[in-house]
Order: sequence, then C-alpha cells, then structure tokens
Amino acid sequence: MEFFLSLGRAFTSTDSFWMWMILAAQVVSIAIIAERSIALFVNRKTNQKDLSKMIAEDIRSGDLDKALRRSLRLQKEPLGVVASAGIQAAIDMGGKEEIQLKMDEILLEENSRVEKRIGFLAMFANVATLVGLLGTITGLIHSFAGIANANPAEKAMILSQGISLAMNTTAYGLIVAVPALIMYAVLQNRASRLSDDLNKAALNLFIQLGFHYEPVTAKKGRSV
Repeated sequence: MEFFLSLGRAFTSTDSFWMWMILAAQVVSIAIIAERSIALFVNRKTNQKDLSKMIAEDIRSGDLDKALRRSLRLQKEPLGVVASAGIQAAIDMGGKEEIQLKMDEILLEENSRVEKRIGFLAMFANVATLVGLLGTITGLIHSFAGIANANPAEKAMILSQGISLAMNTTAYGLIVAVPALIMYAVLQNRASRLSDDLNKAALNLFIQLGFHYEPVTAKKGRSV
C-alpha cells in the first residue's frame, strides 16, 4: 500500500512531468491492447480453412458463379474478400498469374489489418522504461543539487525523499512496460496464427482455381 501511495505522491512532486508522460504511454497502451484484443480474439476466428472447403467444392464442380455468390456472402470474413477477387478474375477469363495477383493484393491488405498497431506496444513499453530512467536521473540530479545549501541535519532527509521520488519513475515505467510487452507477444502470436490460417485457406482456393481453370473456362466457352 505504501508503494502505491509513494507513486501517488510522485505525481504531485516538482518532477512529476515524467510520471505524467509514463501515464500517457500507459493509457495509449491499454487502448491498443483493448482494441486489438477485441479485433483478434472476438471478431476474428481461425476458421478460414474450413470456409475455404465450401468454396472449393463449388470450384471443383466447375460452378464459379455459385462459388462467387458464396464468397460474396462471406464478405465479413477475410477469406470471402480474397476468394471473390480470385474467382472474379477467373470468371473474367484471367490467367493464373492474374488470379494470383488479385488474391495476393487482397491478402496483403487483410494481413496488414491483422498486424496494425501491435508494434506500437513494444515502442510504448520501451518509451515508458526509458522515460522512467530519465525521470530517475533528473530527480537524483535535483536532489543532490538541493542538499548543497541545506543544513547538515536536513541533508539526509532531503536526500532520502528525493531519491524515493526519483526511483518511483523507474518503478512506474516498469509497471507500464511489463504488461505492454507481454500483450505484445500475445497479440503478435495471435496475429501470426490468423495470418497463417488465411494464407493457407487462400492457397487452397488458388490451387483449386489453377487445377480446374481449364475445365471451367472450357465449359464457359462451350456455353457461349
């Protein structure tokens, strides 16, 4: 309890500027953690490979129109956006390279959405730690400067109080940095799993489109 009271007093000291900077980093870090946790754990599931199997069945049957309609119904899922781009390219008689380019373009966009803002957590963790050390150093400098003209009886008290307040910035910086780094690792791992799941599902669809490309275009050519 005394530790938290000491932190609170550090916010009202003459060197509280560093504490408020660390607090700002903590607020932003918490906001990023909350937003990314909801986006990656609640709104996104690792089920893209399962969804690709349904679309692949339509592709294998040669019914690209049905596959496109199914993928358009899955636009809330990243695979639906990727699949519709590739299937539309196949319907437009695009070659395998065009299909791949269309799908890769959407894949890059979807993967970047998964990983956005996660890297800032590591940055804010480092900023909090470094600002805490900077606050400690400047606090110690002020403490030693303050006892230069103090009475010998007061020097020990002034110095101990100054050192206590100065060390609070390092402690608070570490309190902010440790959870931010832990959540950075957790969210980065989750983002990697989601990206791998999407990439494998998209690759499966591209293989199906490439393998059945000639039969599908031949059927469309005969039907014209």
